[in-house]
Amino acid sequence: MRFLIAEDDATSALVLKKFLSGFGEVTVASDGMEALEVFTDTVKNGDAFDLLCLDVMMPKVSGIEVLSVIRKLEEDLGVAEEARLPIIMMTALSDMDYVDEAFDLGCDGYAAKPVDLDKVEGMMRELGII
Repeated sequence: MRFLIAEDDATSALVLKKFLSGFGEVTVASDGMEALEVFTDTVKNGDAFDLLCLDVMMPKVSGIEVLSVIRKLEEDLGVAEEARLPIIMMTALSDMDYVDEAFDLGCDGYAAKPVDLDKVEGMMRELGII
């Protein structure tokens, strides 16, 4: 299993990384631009991630924009809906306005911060990742 965490808060990234490391390899991107670069590199190399945990509010490129770009790229490449990258949005309670927009753009779930790891694990099970 391969996981990508896009999170600019070091503590949140560390907690998620430690949790997800129990299931496989974890890559952390500290801003939206880095997340897009890592994602596009994996598309080019054919070494896809099994899950993206994506913070809504990040520097350079927001999580909403990252989500939109990824879904557009998948559409352009003809990726079937059931084969697209599962994306769980991570958001502080003050960012809840973005949740509806994220679902409209194709996210697969969301977790409020501080992140409840039991909820993340439950979503991973529902998505068939674990």
